Amino acid sequence: MIYEFEGRTEKEAIDHAAEELGLEKDDFDVEIVETQRQGLFKKGHVRIKVHTDRTVSPAYSGRAAQAAEGNETVRRAPSRQKVFGDPSAQNEFEQKMTAFVEGLIEHMGYGGKVSVLFREESKLGLKIDSEYSSILIGKKGKNLDAIQLLANIYAGRQGQENTRIILDTENYRIRREESLVRLAYTVADRVRESRTSILLEPMNPFDRRLIHTTLNDISDVETKSEGDGLYKQVRVYYKGIR
Repeated sequence: MIYEFEGRTEKEAIDHAAEELGLEKDDFDVEIVETQRQGLFKKGHVRIKVHTDRTVSPAYSGRAAQAAEGNETVRRAPSRQKVFGDPSAQNEFEQKMTAFVEGLIEHMGYGGKVSVLFREESKLGLKIDSEYSSILIGKKGKNLDAIQLLANIYAGRQGQENTRIILDTENYRIRREESLVRLAYTVADRVRESRTSILLEPMNPFDRRLIHTTLNDISDVETKSEGDGLYKQVRVYYKGIR
């Protein structure tokens, strides 16, 4: 019998399968069907197929019988959370955050309107609409990072230190993420061909983590951060050299 399960990670999908089927993890074989990398505005997504000849829990027995008759795959519907929703502030905290960021950029001498971009558990995305977006972004996004840092400090003072504030404007974060992924793969190819190492430009913690995560599954390439302070450099090197 074949069943399908989904989760944000492979482990989560397998844990779902074991719990829903009422089986131990050693009682079934797992086939990875689909893997989507986690990004700034999207959660990771893994879909697996579970192959087993064991008797599953009663909750699944009826569906298992139908699957056997039709030789079909039984799929567990994933639990999804709506990410993008109403852009207006929905509570006092969101109202304070949008007002704070608007006031901050106004004190910088630039006008703009701030709205809610997305809501997730322990994460709130805010969007800045401004004719001065390029200035607010700054070189390599450093101005936007600085504004975001201040917004997170303010959120902590509101008793929301466990909520991460993400600021974006003109879809810079998404464009930057796509650019970094392409860069990571390009550099990895160069490193594998030359069997040397390449040191990338200084990056903030999120950008560095994206490089590390992107290249994590390439068996003969490794990465490490070098330097001090917030903006460190990532070194991509061929395994066997340092």
